[in-house]
Amino acid sequence: MSTPPFLKLPGCVRPVRMGGLATLWGEPTDAVRGTALLVPGFTGSKEDFIALLEPLAGAGFRTVALDQRGQYESDGPDDPQAYTVRALGADVLALSAELKAEGGPLHLLGHSFGGQVVREAVLSAPDELPWETLTLMSTGPAAIDPAEAARTALLLDALESMDLESIWQVMRQMEGERVPPLDPEIADFLHRRWLANHPQALKAAAAHLISAPDRVDELAAVRLPKLVLSGERDYAWPVEEQSRMADRLSAYRLTVPGAGHSPNAERPIETAAELAAFWS
Repeated sequence: MSTPPFLKLPGCVRPVRMGGLATLWGEPTDAVRGTALLVPGFTGSKEDFIALLEPLAGAGFRTVALDQRGQYESDGPDDPQAYTVRALGADVLALSAELKAEGGPLHLLGHSFGGQVVREAVLSAPDELPWETLTLMSTGPAAIDPAEAARTALLLDALESMDLESIWQVMRQMEGERVPPLDPEIADFLHRRWLANHPQALKAAAAHLISAPDRVDELAAVRLPKLVLSGERDYAWPVEEQSRMADRLSAYRLTVPGAGHSPNAERPIETAAELAAFWS
């Protein structure tokens, strides 16, 4: 679960609803050099990118961070099929088409589970792609690391028999005492965000992460500049596995010093600088 470093929206950021999805828009004060669509991961939300939005706006990029269908402030139906990666990828395609119509280069980024959603969007896209680049952040070629998959399987079992509040209390007990402890405002946000998720969305994402197929070779065949970006360590997909994926994709490869699974939240200034350089 990514933890945003703060929640107060910078002056250049405003909430917008697009196609039923909740988004945060970061707007440059000067000329717009391009737009970036940012897709969060499992149990995350648009707020995972909040610390990137102002530095990217300062570099001239409009940023649109979204809550995926059934995630936090984006509603979703009860139908489990509404939360497959194909369905979520279709949302990314629709939103990308809307953003592309506004003009200028469009860049696509997916974090963690969001990386596999944007991969699906790219592989499902028409021949004329709406994006200039694709960034895969802290994501991998297929299923998550076996140890993390085992924990996710436990969560999936719990989602079948427990309500979200009960699961939250168990997760907090298993996590133990944080060092350092979270700011109360952030802790309250994480709790509220978890409870706002649609259980079917959580189940579908968890099931996918445990058994995701390897589609790297298909993605490598798509003529689109690609960046694989991660921290120095990652519990979901080993950093070495992400590097091998980058090789298979013939992608640029960047590692953000001092960051773990969420460079966007843990080292946002450095991450924003790397993204702006790649998009440029």
